[in-house]
Amino acid sequence: MPGKNIGYIRVSTVDQHTERQLADIPLDKIYEDKVSGSKIERPQLNACLDYLRDGDTLWVHSIDRLARNLQDLLGLVKQLQDKDKGVTLRFQKEGLTFNGENNDPFQRFQLEILGAVASFERNLILERQREGIAQAKKRNAYSKCGRPSALKAKDKEEIQKRVKLGESVTTLAQEYKVSRQTIYNCITN
Repeated sequence: MPGKNIGYIRVSTVDQHTERQLADIPLDKIYEDKVSGSKIERPQLNACLDYLRDGDTLWVHSIDRLARNLQDLLGLVKQLQDKDKGVTLRFQKEGLTFNGENNDPFQRFQLEILGAVASFERNLILERQREGIAQAKKRNAYSKCGRPSALKAKDKEEIQKRVKLGESVTTLAQEYKVSRQTIYNCITN
């Protein structure tokens, strides 16, 4: 009995769409994660790995959808090629196929190069993110969670003084065009 065609699809956030990944591949079952690829522990990836059987083919849109660092990528490929699993792994975008029988050194080289590029790209993203946070902190516009504050530091100081003098939270909220909760947060922080 021939194996099944299984798809693994991943995007980094719930806002991103998955429709373009593996759109033209007839699949028997699809596993989809909406989490960062920087972590190897992903619920649907784990479920997919548990489901796969000898003779199945795992389709992944591209290498960076499976792993964002070389060590995780090579570990997953090795796990799938293990004699107990016997799974064929196909990367659609790169046109690469890996299974226990096909040990083409050039394909392995391509996998390692493309995996290293994905890892490098991830590191660049993190570096740009750190630089952006540092710049936002300099402008006093960084908040660990949520969007940037609607009030500038000088506005917050002014509001705190005015509240101490007895001005109404509602009046201040209307004047600064923010919610009353924002004013309350300003007073308590």
